[in-house]
Amino acid sequence: MLAIIGGSGLTQLSSLEISHQQVVRTPYGEPSGALTFGLIGKQAVVFVARHGYGHTIPPHRVNYRANIWALAKAANATRIISVASVGGIRADLGPGMLVVPDQIIDYTWGRQMTFHEGCDEQVVHIDFTHPYDQDLRQELLAAAARGHEPLVDGAVYAASQGPRLETAAEIDRFERDGAHIVGMTGMPEAALAREAGLPYAALTVVANWAAGRGDSASEIRFETLEAVLQEAMVRVRQVIGCLCEDCS
Repeated sequence: MLAIIGGSGLTQLSSLEISHQQVVRTPYGEPSGALTFGLIGKQAVVFVARHGYGHTIPPHRVNYRANIWALAKAANATRIISVASVGGIRADLGPGMLVVPDQIIDYTWGRQMTFHEGCDEQVVHIDFTHPYDQDLRQELLAAAARGHEPLVDGAVYAASQGPRLETAAEIDRFERDGAHIVGMTGMPEAALAREAGLPYAALTVVANWAAGRGDSASEIRFETLEAVLQEAMVRVRQVIGCLCEDCS
């Protein structure tokens, strides 16, 4: 079972042949929405919209624990593809590009970061040296190659708190820290997937230049984001479709 978490611009999968939906209750509260099950080709897929199906849940309010628990326990997912929009920091990562990141720097705060925080539980440490599953990353890259969709292999994802966008000075700091793209939902989602034992990889869409970069030098123009995301999500669906061709 392949799980897909859709972010901004991907609140539904038009290529998904839906069989049913399931409302799930978890020990951590309610997920972002009902789980949608179906097929892409012959691949069983479960989909959830990270921000809710009306895009009503801001990044810092997403119940990441409930989403991952529902996919792992209720849907019996075996791996997760996260789709998310990001801002481009590195000079060659402009709007419309698709990027498969390989590292994360976490700047978020106050979010529920672990499944293991009950007063009667032992502390659980996970290895997070490589936050994204290397095999699943390579599958995404190979799928894109089969579909003739260019993907950027590798980038450092800066996870910011949101929901506001960053200042130009913050982006300068992220760049000095080694970040190449910036988004608001990469953590704790990736860490929770690791705790749950699920291979996890991200397919990110650069929706705009980050603050102080490119045509966002003076301000970020929101009116251009939607057109970029709509066009890019067509290519995201193509990559996912190619990934599912070789899934069993």
